Amino acid sequence: MIRVLTVEREYGSGGADIARKLAERLGWKLWDQLLTDEIARQMDCESIAVAEREERRDSLYYRLFKAFMRGSYEGSLNAPRMKLVDADCIREVAERVVTAAAKEGQSVLVGRGSAYYLKERPDAFHVFVYARFEEKVKRLRKTGKSEEEAVQLAETVDRDRAAFIKQYFGVEWPARHYFHLMINSTIGEEAVVETILDGVAAFEKQLV
Repeated sequence: MIRVLTVEREYGSGGADIARKLAERLGWKLWDQLLTDEIARQMDCESIAVAEREERRDSLYYRLFKAFMRGSYEGSLNAPRMKLVDADCIREVAERVVTAAAKEGQSVLVGRGSAYYLKERPDAFHVFVYARFEEKVKRLRKTGKSEEEAVQLAETVDRDRAAFIKQYFGVEWPARHYFHLMINSTIGEEAVVETILDGVAAFEKQLV
């Protein structure tokens, strides 16, 4: 029996909205902003600090700074007192939060490495949502972004996610073999939701 759905997505593909609709249809808990909030709570920091850094690597400047902090005498004295909200810390806490949410069951988890953390769970169904570049830009424009902003975001956010997945999981994003279903959201959100639910039902039959 499937108790967990993970939704990985290209930026601007509508994956978050699709995940929300899936959670509503199933009556399950949606772990999207809730994931960010719980990670922030456990790290004792603001959610926006996590949101700005999750699913991406730290900048070269920050990685050099952190190396200095760890390697210098002054840094070793001050590091314990500093609340470093960086990719390493977020990844570590995210794994705990995602694992706990999966254990709780009846959860739809959006991104944050969920599909990769939970790849061994037999009760998890993993979905990847994508779309044509032009469609992603169009969707982002509808949220109030300018054409230039939408193009830049569509180009850079997924590049950051790919670098994050490569660094922490050692695979080329999206790593198709991790997913039970990959679907183009341009067929329409409702059609995507129905297809995913049909896919889950078909997969569950194989588990019997």
